[in-house]
Amino acid sequence: MSAPRYYIETYGCQMNAADSELIAGVLRRAGYAPADAPEAAAVILVNTCAVREHAEERVFGRVGQLKRAKAPGAVLGVVGCMAQRLGERLLKRAPHVDFVVGPDGYRQLPQLVRRAREGERGAETAFVAAEHYEDIVPVRRTAAGAWITVQRGCNYRCTFCIVPYTRGSERSRTLADVVREAQLLAEQGVTEVTLLGQTVNSYHDGDHDFADLLRAVGAVDGIRRLRFTSPYPTDFSDRVIAAMAEVATVCEHVHLPAQSGSSSVLRRMVRRYTREGYLDVVRRLRAAIPEVALSTDLIAGFPGETDADFEQTLSLVREVEFDSAFTFRFSPREGTPATRLPDAVPDDAAAGRLERLIAVVRETARARNAAVVGNSYEVLVEEPARGGGLQLLARTRHNRVAILDGPASWIGTYRTVRLTGTTGATFSAVPATPTLTVVGAA
Repeated sequence: MSAPRYYIETYGCQMNAADSELIAGVLRRAGYAPADAPEAAAVILVNTCAVREHAEERVFGRVGQLKRAKAPGAVLGVVGCMAQRLGERLLKRAPHVDFVVGPDGYRQLPQLVRRAREGERGAETAFVAAEHYEDIVPVRRTAAGAWITVQRGCNYRCTFCIVPYTRGSERSRTLADVVREAQLLAEQGVTEVTLLGQTVNSYHDGDHDFADLLRAVGAVDGIRRLRFTSPYPTDFSDRVIAAMAEVATVCEHVHLPAQSGSSSVLRRMVRRYTREGYLDVVRRLRAAIPEVALSTDLIAGFPGETDADFEQTLSLVREVEFDSAFTFRFSPREGTPATRLPDAVPDDAAAGRLERLIAVVRETARARNAAVVGNSYEVLVEEPARGGGLQLLARTRHNRVAILDGPASWIGTYRTVRLTGTTGATFSAVPATPTLTVVGAA
C-alpha cells in the first residue's frame, strides 16, 4: 500500500518557506510522502502570511479553488500566520477548510488530519514558548542551500507589524542545537546556510549572542557560505560586525530594514532608531566590510507622514544607495496599533509616493548594478530559471542574482561567471575563464 500524500503551498517570507519544510518533516515522520499536485494529495495545506490584508484575501481565494481540487476523503488545512491571527474565525468564513494551525502547533498536524477525516474541524493556535522543533528533520526544497531557524517570535512591537501577534514572543534556540543542524546539513552536502529569525541579530540563548553564533556556524566544516535574515538595525553590536568581517564564510550582504528615512515617522512606527542612527549602522558596516551589499524594506504613506517626511525617505535611498529594496504602501492591519494612529495619508497620495519611491530605488540600484557589469564572481547555482530551457539561476555572495545557460547538473555547484548585463534587478552572466579575477570569492 502506497503512503498517503501531502501537498503544501507557501505564501510570505523566508520564515514561512522554512516552516513549510518543517511541516513536510512532521508529515514525513507520520508516514506521508509529497504530492506534485493538490489533486493527488490526501492532505492539502496552505501556509499563509498575515502581514498584509491583500495576502489574506488571496489565500481565501486560493482555498476556494483548492476545495474543488480535493480528492474524495482528502482534507484541507490552513497553517501559518494567517491561521494564527484568525483561528476559529477562519473556519467560520471558510467552511471548506477542515482545520487551522498556527506556527507553534505543527507537530499536532497528524492528529488534526485524523480528526478532520472523522468529521471534526479544529484550530490549534496556542503559543508554545519552548517549541523549536529540534527533533523534526525538515524536508529541504533544494540541496543548493538551506534555512536554519535560530529564533522564533519577536519582542519588538512596531506599530505596523502583526508578526508579534502571530508568532509570539522572541525565543532563541541553543547555539549547540543550531551548530548540530548545520553539521548535519554539511554532511548531506549543503554548503550554504541562512540563519533565520524575525530580528535575527538579537539572538541570545542565555549564554551566547549572535556574534558567537556566526563564529560557531561559520566554522562548521563544509559550510562555504553563511547568510542571515532579517536583522534589526540597532542590534548590530561591535561584536556582531566584527564577526561578520572576520568569519570568511559570512557573505557580504545585509538586508537592513529602514522602513522610513524620517525620524518622526520612525518614532510613530516605534522603531528603535533615528535616521541618524540608521545611517551610523550603514557607516559601521561599510567601514568593516567595504564590499557589503545592502538591501532594505521601505514603507510609503504611513499615518502622519508629511511630504517632508517622505522626501527624507527618498534622500535616505539616494544617500545609502541600496542595491535593492522591497517597497510597500502602508496597509493597516487589524490588531496593530497603527490602525489607531491619526492623520491617515489619503490613498492617492500614498500611491503616488510609492511610485516615486520605486523610481528612485530603481534608479540607484541600476547605477550600482551597472557598475559591476563586466566583473567576475563566484556564484552558487541554485535552481532552473523561470521559463525553463537550459537557463539557471545563480547567486553571488553579495546576493546578486545571475541568469546563465548551463546544464541541470550544475545546480548545487559553484561556478565563476562574468556578469554581462543587468535589467536592474537581475544579471545575465556567462561562464568566466579561470584567468579572470573573481570578485568576492570564498
